[in-house]
Amino acid sequence: MIAAMRPEILYPLFAPIDTLKGVGPRVAPLLSKLAGPVVRDVAFLTPHSLIHRQPARVEAAVEGAVQTFVVTIEAYQAPRNPSQPWRVRAFDGTGSLTLVYFGGLGGRIEGQNPVGAQRLVSGKVERFGSEIQIAHPDYLVPVEKADQIPEVEAVYPATAGLPARTVRRLALDALGRCPDLAEWQDPAWLARQGWASWRESLARLHAPQSDADLTAQAPHRQRLAFDELLAHQLAMGQKKAERRAEPAPPIGAGRLAEALAAALPFQLTGAQSRALADIRADLACGERMSRLLQGDVGSGKTVVAMLAMADVAEARGQSALMAPTEILARQHFETLAAPLEAQGIAAVLLTGRDKGPARAEKLRALASGAVQVAVGTHALFQTDVVFHDLRLTVIDEQHRFGVAERQRLQAKGQATHLLAMSATPIPRTLELTVFGDLDVSRIDEKPPGRTPVATRAIPMGRMAEVEGRLKSVVATGAQAFWICPLVSESEKTDLAAAERRAAELRERIGPSVGLVHGKMPGPEKDAVMARFAQGELSVLVATTVVEVGVNVPNATIMVIEQAERFGLAQLHQLRGRVGRGKAESACVLLYDPPLSETGQKRLDILRRTDDGFLIAERDLELRGGGDPLGLRQSGFPAYVFADPISHRDLIAAAGDDARLILARDPDLTSSRGQALRVLQALFDWQAQSTLQDAG
Repeated sequence: MIAAMRPEILYPLFAPIDTLKGVGPRVAPLLSKLAGPVVRDVAFLTPHSLIHRQPARVEAAVEGAVQTFVVTIEAYQAPRNPSQPWRVRAFDGTGSLTLVYFGGLGGRIEGQNPVGAQRLVSGKVERFGSEIQIAHPDYLVPVEKADQIPEVEAVYPATAGLPARTVRRLALDALGRCPDLAEWQDPAWLARQGWASWRESLARLHAPQSDADLTAQAPHRQRLAFDELLAHQLAMGQKKAERRAEPAPPIGAGRLAEALAAALPFQLTGAQSRALADIRADLACGERMSRLLQGDVGSGKTVVAMLAMADVAEARGQSALMAPTEILARQHFETLAAPLEAQGIAAVLLTGRDKGPARAEKLRALASGAVQVAVGTHALFQTDVVFHDLRLTVIDEQHRFGVAERQRLQAKGQATHLLAMSATPIPRTLELTVFGDLDVSRIDEKPPGRTPVATRAIPMGRMAEVEGRLKSVVATGAQAFWICPLVSESEKTDLAAAERRAAELRERIGPSVGLVHGKMPGPEKDAVMARFAQGELSVLVATTVVEVGVNVPNATIMVIEQAERFGLAQLHQLRGRVGRGKAESACVLLYDPPLSETGQKRLDILRRTDDGFLIAERDLELRGGGDPLGLRQSGFPAYVFADPISHRDLIAAAGDDARLILARDPDLTSSRGQALRVLQALFDWQAQSTLQDAG
């Protein structure tokens, strides 16, 4: 449907890649894997480095340099067998140069470059014994065709069967099909930034003249990044406006929530009270809520959600809380059920384990309205789950659910309010890129009674000392997590290392050591986690970060092996699994020396603060590029030109511009609005698309 709405001027860019010259059945799948299925994707490929070709004489040839020589072809030496190369001897008046060709190319080359012909040859210089040679020269052309050899050449990504030079040719072909488009940026902003037009900026991307042209801060790259960010911010602003335009019955703050809060064994923190006030304002305004509740592990997000559910129940509506794993769903249910039921609000837990008559009874209670709160996993959005009047959906760790999954749950009610929760602290500078279609509340205070976790960094060489200390602490009845690094689930060596560590700890400590890893079946993993939560296991060895979301107040030690292999935010979240009771807790960061400067700073930051939001900001500063905080797994958009770290100043500017545009021209009907519609179609960031929807 979106393709049908695409402006006609973009048709050439959205033609299949096999319309590019030289892209046939063999090349098309390779190019599609490298860039994407349409011409635009190839035009958007970005060179990653430059080759500077230096004119030279053979006597001054530099090994390893890419140089260009004017030579005369002197002789051809055919190989004795097919595995040997053709060798072409050439001379430039100062010395001999040997050109080497494997794969039987010599005959064709000899036909095109006969003995006695003068040629320009360019490629990487190598030494083979006393010989100076170039293996498979990049260029071998007649002298009069010198313009075919660029002095500066952009190097593109390549893949097996598709060399970088072929990709460069195809990228330039795709660039040639890019039309001039009406300007969508504000002229005053363009002048202030000193940016060229979109088409000129894209052309400059493919014709870099210096290494500075390849950086994220090059003017043409900034222009393209801002275009992409603006398209995204507009789409998310439109999405937010669509939700707000959907009326929802107002829900006021009620006495049940007040009684529930009064019965809690603690007072809400100021941050919790502010977050609850934000949510209540949304519920009362008569428009559909779409809000994200951000807060560290253990900051009290669930309690805030519970009080909102009490308001919904008093308004005769239902709420559903969906968690990504059964153990987390069970944990939420144990937190919510008793306090809610004490106020007459019935709650039910629904997971994949529910079968037969027990499940049927729960479904009947939801359908009749006898139950006001449902807590569960993916089981909540199954087709046969029907709500009497679902008003509020709470989605924990929402980035771990697909957009379609989140929407299937919300679709079980009319104009259902959404409260998403995330324990991954995201720097304010990046919030817009991930959650631009949501309003954001932060819980940035720790609940009272949380004991600070003492954090120490210890070299791996002192492992035996750590194990000995762990044995003595476990003997007192305490529990501990031991986290092993995992680069990839497919890396058997990492899994084997975790299994060895668990076996070693069993020898040292005793049989009460459990192991969970990503290869285990779900029920088996849950069983081990449950045994740990119930105190049957003293130590839990884990290879996965996400599976240790269980709340075990008795766990007071977190050992993280090879801590330098984890991101700062991951380390912080892992540390948050301990220190949840009243006992003193510790986090031991085992590292392989020597640490890099960044690694040292990372561990120092962790030792100095337990503020997740501050840690996220510091992590951003340390990384300076790439994948901040592991956000690719946290719903982070896959930008082509924009780097969320290098371009974070542009993110805020694009957000401001998008809000201003939509306030003045919500339907994008003005001349600039029409141009902006083309921009959105160009990047496929449209409000109609659900692919990049945070809520």
